[in-house]
Amino acid sequence: MRERPTPLLTFSEPPARPITREFTPTYDDDKPLRRWYHNVPLYGVIALLVSPHPSLLFVLIQHYLVVLETPLKFTVHLLVIYTLTFMMFSSLIVLVARDPGPVTFEEPQSDGNAEEVGLTEALMSPDFLAPGRFCRICWTSKPDRTHHCSFCGRCVLKMDHHCPWLGNRCIGHRTYPAFLHFLMCITLLAMYVAVLCGHALYYAFNNPYTVDEFSPVHEIGLVFAGVTFTLVIGSFFIYHLYLVSTNQTTLEHITPFLLLRYLPALPHMESGHGLSDPPLEHELSYRQRRLIKEAHGHVRVYDIGFRRNWIQVVGWKGPYGLMTRLLCGGGSMGDGKSFPRATNVEERLAILAEKLVQDK
Repeated sequence: MRERPTPLLTFSEPPARPITREFTPTYDDDKPLRRWYHNVPLYGVIALLVSPHPSLLFVLIQHYLVVLETPLKFTVHLLVIYTLTFMMFSSLIVLVARDPGPVTFEEPQSDGNAEEVGLTEALMSPDFLAPGRFCRICWTSKPDRTHHCSFCGRCVLKMDHHCPWLGNRCIGHRTYPAFLHFLMCITLLAMYVAVLCGHALYYAFNNPYTVDEFSPVHEIGLVFAGVTFTLVIGSFFIYHLYLVSTNQTTLEHITPFLLLRYLPALPHMESGHGLSDPPLEHELSYRQRRLIKEAHGHVRVYDIGFRRNWIQVVGWKGPYGLMTRLLCGGGSMGDGKSFPRATNVEERLAILAEKLVQDK
């Protein structure tokens, strides 16, 4: 009997894909396409951090080995400089390679389509209609202090800011201590190099016949670079020390109208107040906007005290937590979705809501 030939095309249904019960967005999900030129600022930062080292090695060898003949000082300075350099690049690797804080949600157990059920429950949640509590781009709820980054095309837990200089990435809950560590290492290294080369330059001016003609040129350039980095990066580092001490992010500090999302229910007035509940920024009058800006200076929602603020941001757990902080900074404590609030903040927000309604 002649065998039936195998058809070229089959119309059988493909095997059903297993339904996943948990969805975890990654840093590369639904974000704008990255090109090679997006990392050009990062390459520039690396070049700025590496370029002074040939001159620095030349100064160390000429001043401490050739002129002063003190190999012990040479070794000590070399260890300090390259320990800070190693720590600086370790935190930079964390900033570039680590996710700043993904917003995850669990889908409920169901016999139907898990994605549709999860989206339906998210849309039926009370936070869906609240301004700033649900992201209509990522289609997921936004926990406290979470913001959507238009550059990355995603929401980031406790987003501080988007930094184009560090791989065009956001600084968030899981990378903010590494960002502080990076700024601190640059500032300390710049100060150390400026003082070290300044001392060598002072020696060269007082003893012009004992040094070669090229060392002062390298020393002047290194002093200038060290002072510049100390003033620029050091000022930025001091600003973030203030933010940690008051438990604020950069977005929270420069955007006073974020207070609107924390206001309680507005008091009822017979004449009406014409505001949404909570109010939206474009609905406010000039006097109401001034009131929010004045309140922003002393109403800090998450300021729980100097010591507790620092523990929350740069604290650690486990026996090797301190070592991680010293080497690369690491991430903040907690899940990045819920944060304790100041003890009297609810009373202040209630007073602010009452004043906002009365001051139309």
